[in-house]
Amino acid sequence: MGDEVVVLLDSYCSMFGMRVRIALAEKGIEYEYREENLGNKSSLLLEMNPVHKKIPVLIHNGKPICESLIIVQYIDEVWKDKSPILLPSDPYKRAQARFWADFVDKKLYDAGRGLWTKKGEEQEAAKKDFIETLKLLEGELGDKSYFGGDSFGFLDLALITFYSWFHAYETCGNFSIEDHCPKLIAWAKRCMQKESVSKSLADPNKVYDFVLFLKKKYNVE
Repeated sequence: MGDEVVVLLDSYCSMFGMRVRIALAEKGIEYEYREENLGNKSSLLLEMNPVHKKIPVLIHNGKPICESLIIVQYIDEVWKDKSPILLPSDPYKRAQARFWADFVDKKLYDAGRGLWTKKGEEQEAAKKDFIETLKLLEGELGDKSYFGGDSFGFLDLALITFYSWFHAYETCGNFSIEDHCPKLIAWAKRCMQKESVSKSLADPNKVYDFVLFLKKKYNVE
């Protein structure tokens, strides 16, 4: 597989793109990174993802794979000979990991977005929803080191990328996530000790600057 061409169309602050970066790093896959300007999307992005026109897109030997969780599963399947295996081998545990990763995408992203796009009572409602979502995830984690047990896996990868946005969420919402979910923050810090994670996640201060840019762009003051 030495002649493979792997290209990632991505955006630095995207928690979804970070997932793919971590998966590629975990597997030790070399790839070409292409930063997309989402305000002026490249013709390649529009060609490779004509349905959603979004990043991330993994282009493997000229063929595009879209949607971050699908891309991560693709990477795990195509390079199954490379350790680690990200998805559990047990069908039930694999289904559970997929369920919770889907939960993260359906609940956490929208609640987090509400923390910087809304004000007053609407922001407080978003904050409550965000904390409740994290508490459910913390309950699923329990006393385990990682969601899958002793080793970093699919659900850890799906959630940890939001950690780079926590500073922005907390600053905009004026609250501390650690006060509500200390076990989850301890888990996040454990994940950050992995080089594949720490080098793939965006700088929280740059994410916050990006959020301030978005607030100004969309007139959310």
